[in-house]
Amino acid sequence: MDVSGRLIAVPSGRVTLSDRRTQRSWRVEVAPYELASCPVTREQYQGLAGDRRPADSVSWHDAVRYCNQLSLQEGLVPAYRVDGEDVEWERSADGYRLPTEAEWEHACRAGTDGPRYGPLDEIAWHRGNSGERPHEVGGLAPNAFGFHDLLGNVWEWCWDVYDAQVYGSYRVLRGGGWFDEHWSCRASVRRRSHPTLRIDDVGFRLARSVGAVGPGGSGSGAK
Repeated sequence: MDVSGRLIAVPSGRVTLSDRRTQRSWRVEVAPYELASCPVTREQYQGLAGDRRPADSVSWHDAVRYCNQLSLQEGLVPAYRVDGEDVEWERSADGYRLPTEAEWEHACRAGTDGPRYGPLDEIAWHRGNSGERPHEVGGLAPNAFGFHDLLGNVWEWCWDVYDAQVYGSYRVLRGGGWFDEHWSCRASVRRRSHPTLRIDDVGFRLARSVGAVGPGGSGSGAK
């Protein structure tokens, strides 16, 4: 499996999330999990052979359906139960899913506590160096855990609802994209969008739960 499809085991930890709009911060305990080293590519998502640019214009619901389809193809239990616009996460399932935003930030920081895990131009495609277009995944330096493109290239959908009381069903986006200024490409930045919208700088990456139960009834380990 090439780097774009490889899952990396992420250790447990604790991360402090923050929201600039509300000036709120909160700590989250993160259990071990697996996360793809790169965002899902156009080759993986659309079958465009050799196109290693990140899949974009993908809604949150599109990403959820892709996770379930890929799980079924690989004989895994789908992580999501979908009924129209209603989606429930079956947390015991061993199939592919979107990361929570705490998992995303924990993986992005990789033990660091600054705004970024390295010099921006070395790790991220942003407005200042992208030529205002997406680039192939995995071309810039990874963080200490081995993840590429967590900052820049495309924003990435997370599982979480952003703020149900204010924005209803809007879901969290993380990471910044190829058209964003440098200040958006930081580990702590949160963005939101309606789960049905498809935007040309938004994609996603795959996660899996560690120890989840597969069709045979036993826990699945790291890949």
